[in-house]
Amino acid sequence: MKKAELVEAVRQQLGEETSKASAERAVDAVIAGIKQGLQEDQNVTLVGFGTFSVVERAARTGMNPQTKEKIQIAASKAVKFKPGSGLKDVL
Repeated sequence: MKKAELVEAVRQQLGEETSKASAERAVDAVIAGIKQGLQEDQNVTLVGFGTFSVVERAARTGMNPQTKEKIQIAASKAVKFKPGSGLKDVL
């Protein structure tokens, strides 16, 4: 599902009187809220859906597959998602 399809699904859930622009603003607001929560708290829990969290990835040595040369990969942060029981039940 792409963002446009998600916007349309949200519009249908909210009712036909809801405009596409309003549904898109709602989707954008949810995404912005998740981003802000990850920046501030490092954790966003949506009960019944799942938990987004920030994980630290340690620095490590990798290899360039073309030259077989060893390279140093810097430490970084990544987002992890753990589905909740409500989402697991749907699948």
